[in-house]
Parts: sequence; C-alpha cells; structure tokens
Amino acid sequence: MHKMSYVALTAAVAGSISIHAIAQGTQKFPDRPVRFIVPFTPGSATDSLARTLSQKLSETWGEQVVVDNRAGAGSVVGTGIAAKAAPDGYTLLMVSASHAVNATLYSKLPFDPAQDFAGVTLVASIPNVLTVGTHVQAKNVQELIALAKANPGKLNYGSAGIGAASHLNAELFNSTVGVKMVHVPFKGFSEQLTEIFAGRVDLTWAPQILALTHIKSGRLRALAVSTAKRSTALPEVPTVSEAGVPGFVFDPWFAVLVPSATPKAIIARLNADIVRVLQTPDVRERLLVQGAEPVSSTPARLDAYVKEEIAKLGKIVRESGARAE
Repeated sequence: MHKMSYVALTAAVAGSISIHAIAQGTQKFPDRPVRFIVPFTPGSATDSLARTLSQKLSETWGEQVVVDNRAGAGSVVGTGIAAKAAPDGYTLLMVSASHAVNATLYSKLPFDPAQDFAGVTLVASIPNVLTVGTHVQAKNVQELIALAKANPGKLNYGSAGIGAASHLNAELFNSTVGVKMVHVPFKGFSEQLTEIFAGRVDLTWAPQILALTHIKSGRLRALAVSTAKRSTALPEVPTVSEAGVPGFVFDPWFAVLVPSATPKAIIARLNADIVRVLQTPDVRERLLVQGAEPVSSTPARLDAYVKEEIAKLGKIVRESGARAE
C-alpha cells in the first residue's frame, strides 16, 4: 500500500473510532453530577430559569444538576470560570443578553464571548416592563414622555447596574423618544424596589419575571413591555410600539452555553434534552406564569445570534457612553 494511502486510511480509522467513542459516550451522558453556572445572584431572572431547568434535567438524567451562583462584575466572574472549565459537557453556563453587552462594555475581558463558548440553545425571552412607582403622575407611555420632556433631568430610573439589560433598554428608549432621565444603578432588582416604593426612584425597565407580583398587587404601574409582541402574562399591557413609539423593540434573551471545545455530539445531546424539557407542559406553564416566554434554537443558530447581538447591543453601549472596568 502506498505510504500516503496508508496514512490517510489510518487517520480515517482513528477519526471513525474517535467519533464512535464520543457517540458511545453520549449514550451514557451524564454519568455524574453536572454543574450549571449562573453568573448572577440567587433570585435573579437568570437564576430562576437555571433552577427550573436544573430540576427537570436532574429528573431526566437521573443525575444531579447543581446550580452554582458565581456573581460579580456584571456576569464576568462566573462566565470566566465557565470559560476555563473542562469542555466535557459537565459544566453548563446560563447567560443573559449581558453576555453580548460585555463584549463592548469592558475594554478587556478574560474570555471572548463569542469564540470561547459554543451555543447549546436559547431558553427564554423575558420582556422588560416599563414600570413606574405609584407616585409618578403618568398612566401611559405618552404621559411619561411628556412628563420627562417637561422636566429634563428630574426623572430618574433604576437598573441592575451599568450595562445591564435594564440600563441599555432605558438608554435606547431615552434616545428614541428624545428625553433625558438620570440613571441610578443598583446591584439587583430588590434594591430598586425599595427605592421605588419609597418614592426616591421613579421608574425602571424591570424583568417581567421579577416584577410580575408587584404589578399584579398594584405596587408598580406597568406602562408597556419592551418586546415586539404583548406578553402572555400581561396581555393587557401594550408593547412600547403600540403605546406610540413605532418600531421600538428590546428583547432580553437567555441561553445555555458550554466551553467552545465541547464535542459536537455532546452539544447535540444537551440541545436535544434541554429543548425537550422546555417543551414539557409543566415547564412551559411554569415559565409562562413567571413571565418568561419559552424559546429554543439549534446550537448553530445560537452561535450566530450571539454574534449578531454583540454587534447590535454594542452599538447601544457605545451610544450610551457606558463603560465598566
């Protein structure tokens, strides 16, 4: 046999064995506990979604899926830990749109948000709700815009921090309608609530999953949702576009990623199992009741989407002048 043919045959056989080994491995996957890193605090929207998934995946796999909260630096700390994890499918990362934001928000990151991770699937879209305190004299979006224009720099809005989805959502709205409101960053939603209820902060673009209870109780007034369609959980609340700002859309998304070198067969298995869990009636109902709209995607589509979002959200970050170090 010609030497080159022999080498080619040997490589082909080795490749076949390798692929077969990975495929065999996925049949037994997982055979030990799986770590699900959440780069935010317990009680956050990202955490809530991860815990819903982890419970059902634990039942599906017969192996414990352990949520590991590693908050800090706008999700950079936990994401950095996930980037360095073994690419074997035993470390999952739940991210929000902030994953794409950080690519522009930080001048330097210990990882590349696109290149160092591989997409598994989108999980949910959670509308931000434009909510005002009951002390604010605005019953709808147009009244809020008029109030802000009549009092430039006097109304303020809370966010979950510089570069958070709630911050960028507000900045996009402000620039779109031509108003100036003062940004008051917080570490989380609960701190914002305290200040809004006390009348010291006027409004926020709140993740629906966290604000729903307070909207239903009447302690927050919902003026509009940020997404292109009305929310199933708040069908009476118009979209911003319906409320008189045509074309305005801000769609906070959540997804599961793994280290980029994770074998494609393992990613395919994770995708199939997580998508199947998202489609179960009890999980769908639980997410919808909480205000999250279940979605899913192929790994390839998520990879492309992350890159698209880095470009789109990066533009908003630059225009807002937001920076984090």
